[in-house]
Order: sequence, then structure tokens, then C-alpha cells
Amino acid sequence: MSEKIVTVFGSSKPQEGEPAYRSAYDLGFELASVGWTICNGGYGGTMEASAKGAKDAGGSTIGVTCNIFGSSGPNPFLDQVIETNDLFTRLTRLIEIGQAYVALPGGSGTLLELTLVWELVAKHLMNPKPIILLGRFWETVIATAAIERPKSKDTVSIAENVPQVIKLLAKV
Repeated sequence: MSEKIVTVFGSSKPQEGEPAYRSAYDLGFELASVGWTICNGGYGGTMEASAKGAKDAGGSTIGVTCNIFGSSGPNPFLDQVIETNDLFTRLTRLIEIGQAYVALPGGSGTLLELTLVWELVAKHLMNPKPIILLGRFWETVIATAAIERPKSKDTVSIAENVPQVIKLLAKV
């Protein structure tokens, strides 16, 4: 596969003008600038922001939506929309499509996405792929999970900023 696809997990809540939205926009812009296609959940907040950033950089975007969500519909910055009928199919597609994952701050849905891919990689149920956490938002979750399985924290990386994300993904 010549196309490099990174799945970005994050909150639907941030609005344009908020720091979390700007951070996701910058992430999408910089990832697309170095050749990554952005895949995400396809709706608003950081999903919209990362897709908008990618499009502004001339990149490609994929949104994996779910019929039980999104009465407002997918965001307008998607080149391809993959519609699913249930949450589990959506999660599976988001994980299957990505060759790497970046988790932004978010709520329980983002936590579900992050922990599912983390568990699959940590238990060797899928080939190892980079899992990068942007910022320190998830550190407590990682530390708590590592109490039971200390080596599991070795399967995730924390990046303080977008340039560090780009540097970590340069190895992929």
C-alpha cells in the first residue's frame, strides 16, 4: 500500500477558535504536508478540524461515520465517507484503515477508540502500529492500565506537540 493513512481519534465537542480545534487543525495540516491521508470519525470537533487542516494542506481525508450518530451529517472536508450501521463496525473500520493512530483529548468515545487499538496491539492481536497520544491528557489512563501490565505502556508514545508527532511517524 503506497498511501499512508493515519487514523485520528478525538472529541466532537471543540469548536473553531478553541485551542483543541486549532491543535487538531495543525495536526491534520502537518500530517498531510508530509504525505499522510487523514482518517477519522467524520463529524465535527477535532474530526472536522483535522480534516480541514489536511484539505488546506492539499491532502486527502476519509471519514468513517455511523448511522446511529450524526444527525448533522459528515463534515464537509472529507474526500471519502465510509458509512457504517453500528458502532462496532465503525471502530473496526477506523482501526483497519489506519497504519498509525493519533489520539487527541476526548471523552468516552475517544477513550474507547484508544483503548481498543491499544489492547489489540499490546496483546499482539494485530500487527504493531504506532499509537501516539498528543499531549499529556491520557497519561493517567496509560499509567493506570500499566499497573496490571507494565509493558503495555511501551506500545504507546506521548508527543508534546505536533512536530513530535510528525517526527515519530517519520519512521513509518
